[in-house]
Amino acid sequence: MGSAPRLAHVVLQTGQPEAMTEFYTTLLDGHVVFSGHGLTFITCDEEHHRIAFVAPPEGVEPKSLTSAGMHHMAFTFETLDDLLERFEKLAAKRIRPATPIQHGVTTSLYYRDPDGNFVELQIDNFADPDEATAYMRGPDYDEDGVGPAFDVKRMIEARKAGATVDELTTRAWAHAGPTLPDPMIALTSTDVTI
Repeated sequence: MGSAPRLAHVVLQTGQPEAMTEFYTTLLDGHVVFSGHGLTFITCDEEHHRIAFVAPPEGVEPKSLTSAGMHHMAFTFETLDDLLERFEKLAAKRIRPATPIQHGVTTSLYYRDPDGNFVELQIDNFADPDEATAYMRGPDYDEDGVGPAFDVKRMIEARKAGATVDELTTRAWAHAGPTLPDPMIALTSTDVTI
């Protein structure tokens, strides 16, 4: 049996490559590897490029939330502290998530790029993939496949006050906070940003 394929990169067609390049290099703390011939390649890790932008030969129509297509891509951080640190760096640059969601299996922050695509920055809440799969097959996921929104600033304050990662990465902790907009509305609307 051969090796399993790994996701290498995502290519987005865009009519605004400069804005998209600025957004993704900032969001991912990445850099441009190559730009020219209507293409831009950026990376944020050991791969030669993770995201590329291609300019269409003529104007491109804005993304419609009612058409079929990619909803989001996701990038995983090693620790909750890394994710929260990235949130603070982005917030200082006025880049805020459309919605933070406690999926249970992941703790996730969803950002919207200039073309309207969502980008998920996340951590896995289970060290073992089998445990994550078991959670998704359990009662929490059966009752709510998405999970509640949560207050990221409240999470940062709790973490600084000594709350453990295990405490903060649960749906129970998210539910104990303030009532926030329905995460599904935030993920299907162009108007909601937390």
